[in-house]
Amino acid sequence: MIDELIFKIVPRAEWEAGSADYHGSAHDQADGYLHFSTAAQLPETLRRYYAGQDDLMLVAVDVAALGAALKWEFSGSRGEDFPHLYAPLSCDAIKWARPLIRKADGTFDLPL
Repeated sequence: MIDELIFKIVPRAEWEAGSADYHGSAHDQADGYLHFSTAAQLPETLRRYYAGQDDLMLVAVDVAALGAALKWEFSGSRGEDFPHLYAPLSCDAIKWARPLIRKADGTFDLPL
């Protein structure tokens, strides 16, 4: 079910260059955790942080596979809780990775 998944947005080149476990972007590493979004949070996350970018991947991750390293934390800028992973993302937790296609109006087609 989609409710059991959270999502990571990753530039395709970064994703393809990765090893077995994903350690996050420079932004993730600076913050000390990997940033994720729920399906409902994805459109606004893409609008705020990925506007105008192409060649992105959407990575679906099984919440149950992340264990205690996954924390739901409040974001004051968005007024809601977001999933943050305080560990590398194990390939065992990944359900799929699909390209994100930016449409002519600048929004993204979500391959959910």
